[in-house]
Amino acid sequence: MNQYTPEEPISSIATALAPAALGIVRVSGKGCIGLVSKVFSRPKALLEAAGNTIVYGWIVEASGITARKIDEVMCAVYRAPKSYTGEDMVEIFCHGGPSVVTAIQNLMLKSGFRQANRGEYTFRAYINGKTDLTKAEAVREIIDSHTDDSRSHAAGRLAGALFQEIDSIKKLIVDTLASIEVEIEYPEDEETIADTFDKTNLEKAEKRLSDLVASWKGEKLYQDGARVVLAGRTNAGKSSLFNAILKEERAIVSDIEGTTRDWLESWVGINGIPVRLFDTAGLRDTEDVIEAKGVEISRSLVQEADVVLYLIDSSEGMNEEDRQFIENCRVPLIVVWNKCDVQDSESVEPADSLVKNQIRISAKTGTGLSELFNKIEALLTQGLDTDREQAGLGSARQKDAVAQALECIRHALESAADNYSLDAVVQDLEDALDSLSEVTGAITPEDILGSIFANFCVGK
Repeated sequence: MNQYTPEEPISSIATALAPAALGIVRVSGKGCIGLVSKVFSRPKALLEAAGNTIVYGWIVEASGITARKIDEVMCAVYRAPKSYTGEDMVEIFCHGGPSVVTAIQNLMLKSGFRQANRGEYTFRAYINGKTDLTKAEAVREIIDSHTDDSRSHAAGRLAGALFQEIDSIKKLIVDTLASIEVEIEYPEDEETIADTFDKTNLEKAEKRLSDLVASWKGEKLYQDGARVVLAGRTNAGKSSLFNAILKEERAIVSDIEGTTRDWLESWVGINGIPVRLFDTAGLRDTEDVIEAKGVEISRSLVQEADVVLYLIDSSEGMNEEDRQFIENCRVPLIVVWNKCDVQDSESVEPADSLVKNQIRISAKTGTGLSELFNKIEALLTQGLDTDREQAGLGSARQKDAVAQALECIRHALESAADNYSLDAVVQDLEDALDSLSEVTGAITPEDILGSIFANFCVGK
């Protein structure tokens, strides 16, 4: 964390460099309000502004004996400790043209500010006690979220739900530790070590930690998303289904076989789950070198998929090539009988016992799409706890620390049951508390902090 210098005045562009109605340049650190006032048309008003107020004026750049106006702005003033970072801050709201925002940022750098590093604002909020690591990581999760559900999961952690759950579990352990310490200081004649303290709180902690560890796989699904690949013979309707799910014409649709030679992908939400949807080239033997390469890539994508939607033209039915694919597929598979709107398609016999998961749809009319989405959701969430009302873990780092704490609690219970000394139990409980403190940041190695905040954008 050597690149982060607390209190040093820092500045960065906090909005995307793209044409927009507004742009924001954010500054923070000791003396930052005074530094901004030197390039503000109303310096006295800015210097005397109370916290959480807005001052109107112009950003100006001195040029000889004159001052060149850069942009008409509103400056939001925040005074420590009532700010995002816990330091004095100013947010300059300007017009959103990239050249305007860049000009103001460059002026800040000339006026005594240093370019902020990735995640430096949130890091300062952390070291100033404005947030803990679970909330800090939730900020990045919200920025990276692809669906309302993934955002909602992260918002719960940002609101402090995970911190409160960890804190509550720590209290159970601390209370048990206190009772053991009393027993060590004032021992009584007990037949076994297991009889010297009440294990109820530890058993509760074990259950809640186990539930938290189990929550990670479900939370990871909503963070990272899943890979869903459309596969099938040529002209089965893969590109039509791809467009129907995206609700836009992304893939070229044609009756000519081999139209799709390369693969397309796009993020889409399916029942709240972020999904990377892949449209692939039709699976068939071909002498066309380019198309053959596309088929090879399609087979590779299928192997890496979380769910494969294998499309069959329901007006033609299943052939031996389809059967071979289904028999050899080693990832979760849904056979999609497409074009059910075509006349006489109902006369085609559905797949036999070879297919465990199948559905009839029409990519053209949208028939059956809702049922298809439900089947995809069921496959992706099978065995996962995705409906929990309590807080879930938001990162692999959190999962590892909680899993370590769980192991310590279980070892403590085993030690007590096997009549080990109370000192051994105490050591396990103290190790569990250390692991849980790493989750919230009460105890955190420096390299962990670097890893967390390096993944943020510059403006956060």
